[in-house]
Amino acid sequence: MTIIIDGKKIASDLCEKLSQKIGVLKREYNIFPCLKVILVGNNPASQVYVRNKQKKAESIGISSETIILSDNISEDKLVEKINELNQDPSVHSILVQLPLPNHINASRVINAVSIEKDVDGFHDENVGRLVKGEKNCLIPCTPQGSLHLIKLVENNLSGKNAVVIGRSNIVGKPMFHLLLQENCTVTILHSQSRNLAEYCSKADIVVAAVGKPNFVQEGWIKKGAIVIDVGINSANIGGQTKLIGDVDFDGVKEKVKAITPVPGGVGPMTIAFLMMNTVTAACLQGKVDASDFVS
Repeated sequence: MTIIIDGKKIASDLCEKLSQKIGVLKREYNIFPCLKVILVGNNPASQVYVRNKQKKAESIGISSETIILSDNISEDKLVEKINELNQDPSVHSILVQLPLPNHINASRVINAVSIEKDVDGFHDENVGRLVKGEKNCLIPCTPQGSLHLIKLVENNLSGKNAVVIGRSNIVGKPMFHLLLQENCTVTILHSQSRNLAEYCSKADIVVAAVGKPNFVQEGWIKKGAIVIDVGINSANIGGQTKLIGDVDFDGVKEKVKAITPVPGGVGPMTIAFLMMNTVTAACLQGKVDASDFVS
């Protein structure tokens, strides 16, 4: 019987437990976790994402504010705003919603955020710490959430063959390193890779993050594999616009051990781990052992 991984329920449970721990942080340590989100411009998709993040934060006891800036703001002024938040001890986490307007150097902006407040885990130093396998770093939320789902299905991943499809800095590359730290043998596939189906067919774990609807076909997946579908794509099905993943869910689901649906799989986990990163950042800055509150 295939496990359809209910990311929405798992994320809700994680946030409920986190909310209780936030209460302890406030009462016993006088730490009030605070997340500031910077939104540049009026990209409709970004507005939805930011609204969902703020709503979830407030619902579990994290103070959250969205700072909306004009899409013609200069790069220097944006960095100036980030530095202002870096220097505010009441602010524990800073998230700059991507994408940014074309005239702004995203790398400079990301690296302007203090490494201790880099809730997305995109700062070069946090990336370097992840690659080295260090524990004292903030890790990108979607890969963290994906690994959590995998380990709920099978906790010991040592020796497993894993394939990550997609090499983005946000998902693919950090996912590669997280699986490597679990002692998996990891292959990362991308747009220039050959024989994708052959590599996938040998994998015990497949993480698809390529951004192409129904890209991964039933014939690519071996029986009993765990499939994590990170893709969120709009598609016209029967005259209606629906969200579908990078994996042919209907074709694959009968042969796998477990699979995430789209929507309701990885998406909610991304927000849950954003909340967990915010609490981790608050603990690090408050000199409190984060493992007592985020686990």
